[in-house]
Amino acid sequence: MVKKIESKKQEKKKIIDEFKINEKDTGSIEAQIGLLNKEINDLIEHLKTHIHDFSSRRGLLKKVSQRRKFLKYLKVEKPKSYEKMIKIIKKKIKK
Repeated sequence: MVKKIESKKQEKKKIIDEFKINEKDTGSIEAQIGLLNKEINDLIEHLKTHIHDFSSRRGLLKKVSQRRKFLKYLKVEKPKSYEKMIKIIKKKIKK
């Protein structure tokens, strides 16, 4: 159990490192979108095997909605960063 928690922390840190703007950044909108994208992908994989898990489906819809709101904000405030995030998301969807 402890190893699983540690691996999740390392995974989260890796995603934040990938999207951070500066060295002390942990909560920028880009990092949050990256984390949401990972959680969305994990839930999609979970729902492929557990078709009738409606609680997880609701959680997935909430996360997708939150990501959409973040992307909408990013499009208005930082258009270049928005384009970068869209390219990353599309690239990960194709895999």
